[in-house]
Amino acid sequence: MSKSESLGTEPIGKLLAKQAIPAAIGFAVMSLNMIVDTVFVGRYIGELAIGAISIVVPISFFMSSFGMSIGMGGASIVSRAMGAGNKEKAQLAFNNQITLTFIFIALFLVLGLVFKEGIMSLYGASGSIRSLTDVYYTIVMYGVPFLTLSMMANNNLRAEGKANIAMLALLIPSGLNMILDWIFIMQLEYGMEGAAWATTISYIATGVFMAGYFLSGRSELKVTPSLFPLKWVLVKEIFLVGSVSLIRQTAISILTIVLNSMLLNYGSLIPDLGGEKAISVYGIATRVSMFVFFPLIGIAQGFVPIVGYNYGAKKYDRVYEVVRLSSRVGLLIASILALMLLLGAEYVPMLFTDQYDIALRKYTPDAIFIIFLATPLLVYQLIGASFYQALGKGIPALLLTLTKQLFFLTPFAIVLPPIFGLEGIWYAFPIADVLSAAVCFYYLRRGVRKLKEEEMLLT
Repeated sequence: MSKSESLGTEPIGKLLAKQAIPAAIGFAVMSLNMIVDTVFVGRYIGELAIGAISIVVPISFFMSSFGMSIGMGGASIVSRAMGAGNKEKAQLAFNNQITLTFIFIALFLVLGLVFKEGIMSLYGASGSIRSLTDVYYTIVMYGVPFLTLSMMANNNLRAEGKANIAMLALLIPSGLNMILDWIFIMQLEYGMEGAAWATTISYIATGVFMAGYFLSGRSELKVTPSLFPLKWVLVKEIFLVGSVSLIRQTAISILTIVLNSMLLNYGSLIPDLGGEKAISVYGIATRVSMFVFFPLIGIAQGFVPIVGYNYGAKKYDRVYEVVRLSSRVGLLIASILALMLLLGAEYVPMLFTDQYDIALRKYTPDAIFIIFLATPLLVYQLIGASFYQALGKGIPALLLTLTKQLFFLTPFAIVLPPIFGLEGIWYAFPIADVLSAAVCFYYLRRGVRKLKEEEMLLT
């Protein structure tokens, strides 16, 4: 039995564990890498360097999100095609993804370097933080193409049931980046350039690993140049489903621009903090957020190929079971981790700063506590959007994935600070979490109910 066929036969609990645990481990190590990276930068370069990284990371992730978008849309096609026994369509979808990814790699590498100054300004790089941002941005940009390729390939590994290989592809850059941070920042004292090269080399390593794996012939999906020419029917379907990831990252980028602007404005009203350090406060909060998010991301990553395959094979009872199990397990695990983070909020900034960074140690704990009050409810947003994505229904998946960042968080982040000051930005997060979870929970139940109606018509 092939790895992909096991998606339709193994017990759901065992299958979800096999798919989700490797993904969760991979994202956990990635989260640890982001935390360690920020620790090195904050302690050995300075607190403003945290703000610089907080500006560049969303930019690089936005550009590489085109690879993730292509991979998520294409992998949805691959999963459903394999479930339906149509291996020719699966191979064609995979190779068309390769072509699309290289087109966007070339486009964003050129645009990212030509319009560097404007992009950095748009994301809030100003004052004393700008020179550090410039150094980090320029070097990291050369690693973004490899990250883009890796994101596309990783989703296809999960589509064919290769969760362990997909996990390894996440472990390689994370582990390598931590080692290189220690060498370049602490031992060689390369400062911001060292942090940037550590990140760039780690991106290159994972891209090379992914390319080597698929070219080795060990995958069910084969690199076949004769299938590279784009088939527009497939391209349309790839982007219809994959736009969920792309527009979500676009919404995150819009949110980042709004937040950085508000942080600069309202942080500057606090004499012992300032706008640049307010961005650093938020930068620390986003780093530790992955501590709570990694199990949810792992479950969502494991969820999609299982639902896609079984939907394609018309095994609806297995679809219902994975929806129930994923929601319950995700909520339980995220609640435990969020509680640990809330109880330890006052100790978090001590990891990233030295004893002289009084402002960060003073203002960061409250920000973390407020931001993560309702975070576990995000399981419903992730599962709701992933459910529709796995079924190939791009529009509902797109709308659900935008509920938090675009429909609720961005407006509240604009409206609340004039009333509550800097804390208004933090208040926007739990409000958005609750409202988006309610909307996604409603549409998830509605989607399952319609699937049951479809099942009844078939029987």
